[in-house]
Amino acid sequence: MNRISFTRIAGAALAASTMVLATSLSSSAAAPKASLNATDAALVPSALKNVTWQIATDATYAPDESMNGNTMVGFDVDLIKAVATTLGVKVNENNVTFDNIIVGITDGKYNVGNSSFTDNKTREKQVNFVDYFKAGEGVYVKANSTYKFTGLQSFCGQTIAVETGTVEQTDAQAVTCTGGKKVTVSSYPTQTEANAAVSSGHAVAGFADSQIAGYIVTSTNGVFKLAGSPVNVAPYGIATPKTTQGLALAKAIQAAIKTLIANGVYRSIMSSYGATSGDITAAQVVLNGATA
Repeated sequence: MNRISFTRIAGAALAASTMVLATSLSSSAAAPKASLNATDAALVPSALKNVTWQIATDATYAPDESMNGNTMVGFDVDLIKAVATTLGVKVNENNVTFDNIIVGITDGKYNVGNSSFTDNKTREKQVNFVDYFKAGEGVYVKANSTYKFTGLQSFCGQTIAVETGTVEQTDAQAVTCTGGKKVTVSSYPTQTEANAAVSSGHAVAGFADSQIAGYIVTSTNGVFKLAGSPVNVAPYGIATPKTTQGLALAKAIQAAIKTLIANGVYRSIMSSYGATSGDITAAQVVLNGATA
């Protein structure tokens, strides 16, 4: 992915903190491990049992997914690997620009989209979602900024940086302003570039999922700070194609996540990345947007 001014400002801190997070789970002797669950594995479509699943992930969204050297890390990455172990399959992570993931799924290039997708009705028309996490939307600004976020209306008259294709882009563009003001939404192919727009002053604030905004702030040693409180808490979903096979695949993933919650692996993964505020229970692992 492109690394521009934001990375030069905070690359060392980001890499170090990502490495710590990525290794914290493996370093704990008491951490539960995923294992094959024959009942769950039986749900995998026969055509997908002995092939490597192609997973699409935009690895610019730490701590959910990012790159540590040539290795993709993050709680989404660890979770899909645990799902694969539970179902007895192999997976291959593909680093894909976020706005191209659902297109790749519908075109048959990828079996699964695993990249902090907010599950909403618009996206459910294109793919199935298995919900596995909850997140709000947060705002971050330069450390010396006087801007105060008090809700989406406070975007009026401001330039806001977002990653292209995200819910934050849609929500910021939907704000209706009064008094002749408007929201200028600057969208970028990656979160890294959106961060750079804020650090360089091209945008007054960045708008991202709440745990991402928090991570951006804590990993950059004083470059940014949070502005206000998160809004619009909603579920994340793992995406599969809206086909008969895609629906069966979603049901298998749903069963595996419930197993990982029950055996403690899910909680252990989220804890290792400081993401437990978005934990869900087995009863909340919902399959949405399905076509039977």
